[in-house]
Amino acid sequence: RYYAAAGAGGVAVGVHTTQFEIHDPSVGLYRPVLALAAETVREEERTRNVRILRVAGICGQTAQAAAEAETAAGLGYDAGLLSLAAMRTAGTAELIAHCRAVAGAIPLFGFYLQPDAGGRVLDHAFWREFFEIPNVAAVKMAPFNRYRTLDVVRALAASGREGEIALYTGNDD
Repeated sequence: RYYAAAGAGGVAVGVHTTQFEIHDPSVGLYRPVLALAAETVREEERTRNVRILRVAGICGQTAQAAAEAETAAGLGYDAGLLSLAAMRTAGTAELIAHCRAVAGAIPLFGFYLQPDAGGRVLDHAFWREFFEIPNVAAVKMAPFNRYRTLDVVRALAASGREGEIALYTGNDD
């Protein structure tokens, strides 16, 4: 409600580091939290006569991430912000396969999180392949390194999809 009242065009649920615990299947809060947020957004849309974009945080190995993507899509979320923190040792081919599996359920919002906060370094080659996934909608870049951010921007420009995919920055230098 706060974000809608402030005029935000969208909300992201289950994406901040303090919200990662909801992704633990033993806790069982992922679906209830996303459902409550989605219903609250729908109420605000009706009250304010606006459309608010819904982004769901998605984490875990491929099976968990794909299941979370299906849950989010089923609850009416527009995109899934995909953390690759659980895939720390995966090579580029495995990461891309993981992203494709998640993108099969919901439009993908890539997330370049700084290594100090649980992310990993993702090179230009990764991003170039990532942008070839048809269901990619956006990327949030927060690697806290301008050269890594430029890898994403250069890869998007090389992909020819710069008119289709949004880039967001956050907490970068």
